[in-house]
Amino acid sequence: MSNTYARGQHDTRPWGTWEVIDCGEGFCVKRIVVNSGGILSLQLHHYRAEHWIMVKGVATVTLGEMQMPKKAGESVYIPTETKHRIQNDAAEPLEFIEVQIGQNLDENDIVRFEDKYGRAQ
Repeated sequence: MSNTYARGQHDTRPWGTWEVIDCGEGFCVKRIVVNSGGILSLQLHHYRAEHWIMVKGVATVTLGEMQMPKKAGESVYIPTETKHRIQNDAAEPLEFIEVQIGQNLDENDIVRFEDKYGRAQ
């Protein structure tokens, strides 16, 4: 199993920030904040699934070919090999908890298809 994350690790991205809340063998939990107008890349993962739990704000989640609104208290499960993204069209920051589960939790398990910030592969 591969995991390069550590508790307390954080990063600033063009769309917002993330912070690792906890990690262990085969799992990682992050708190993610998406700024107003922010959108993550359309991406998939080969080795991990994710579960997103909305905490604050309203998200538009793309899961495969579907787009769905999600608000605080709602969640979405993202299976491996499924294209997905999240965006914040609201004026307020969006906050959600991401639980990653799988054999490879490294950043190198991100396959980007579209990216507003020029990071697509």
